[in-house]
Amino acid sequence: MTPDALPQDLPPNHRSGYAALIGKPNVGKSTLMNALVGQKLSIVTEKPQTTRRRVLGIHSDEKHQVIFLDTPGVIDPRYALHQSMMNSVDSAVSEADLLLFLADATREDPDEMSLQRLPRERPALLVLTKMDLIPREQALPLVDEYLALRAFEEVVPTSAVDGTNLDVLLGEITERLPEGPPFYPKDQVAEQPERFFAAEIVREKVFRQFRQEIPYAVQVNVTTFERQEGRKTLIDAEIVVNKTSQKGILIGKGGQAIKTVGAAAREDIETMLDGEAVYLQLHVKVREDWRERPGLLRSYGYRA
Repeated sequence: MTPDALPQDLPPNHRSGYAALIGKPNVGKSTLMNALVGQKLSIVTEKPQTTRRRVLGIHSDEKHQVIFLDTPGVIDPRYALHQSMMNSVDSAVSEADLLLFLADATREDPDEMSLQRLPRERPALLVLTKMDLIPREQALPLVDEYLALRAFEEVVPTSAVDGTNLDVLLGEITERLPEGPPFYPKDQVAEQPERFFAAEIVREKVFRQFRQEIPYAVQVNVTTFERQEGRKTLIDAEIVVNKTSQKGILIGKGGQAIKTVGAAAREDIETMLDGEAVYLQLHVKVREDWRERPGLLRSYGYRA
C-alpha cells in the first residue's frame, strides 16, 4: 500500500507488524493461523511437513493489523527442498517483529531443535498448542523446561480446536507490535494469489488420499487460471512426481484416484472462490528427483 493509499482516519496508537509462527511439524502452526485469521489459508493434514512455503495471513481490526507468517515445520534437511523450507523459516524469523514459538502441550520433551532457530535477542511468546487434549496442570513441567532454555515474554496455553485463549493470544501479540499504519487494506486476509491457494488445495487432497511417500513426492503447479465470461473458471494444474511408478499410483486404475482428488479439490476451490463454478483439469507429470534440483525448485517458487 502506498502512503497516499493509507487510511487517514486511523485511531491513535494504531499498531501493525509481523508475527512468525515457528515450531516442529504437526505442532499446529497452520491450524492456529487459520483460526486467528478466521479463514482457511494454510492447508492442514494429520501428516507432518505439509507446509512447504511461508504463507501470509492477515488479521485486522480497528486498532491493529497482525500479519502472520506461517512457516514449514523445523526439520533436519535431507535434500534441497528441505533446505529451501528451512530458508523460509529463517527468512520469516528475520522479518518478524514478534516470534510465536509453538510447543505441543501433549509432548513431554522440549523442542530444542526449533528453539535454536530463534535468536535470543528477539522477543518471543511461548504458545502451547493442543491444550484441549490434556489437563492444564499437566503442561506445567514442560513450560518449566522451556523457560529454563530461553526467556519468553509470556506463556499462552491455547487450543485452535475449541478456541481456548485465542483472544488472549491475539491481545498479547497486538500490544507488542510497533505503532504504525496498516501494511495492507483492512479487508485483505492473504497476500498470495488465488492460483497459489488452488495449487495448495490440490496438494492437500493428495496428502489426505495417499499414504507413505506419495504426498512428499508431489508438487502442484497451476498452469492456467482463467476466468471466462458466462462460463466456469478454467484451472489447469500439473501434479509433479519423482518416479513413473508414483504417477501410476496417483492416477489409479481407470483414472479413479486422480478423479477423486480432482472432485474434492474442485469443491474446496469453489468454496474459496465464494461459490464460483470451476472446471478443474489435473495432469500428472514425472520430473525425476525434482526435490534435489535447484533449477526446478526455483521454477516452482521455492527459495534457493
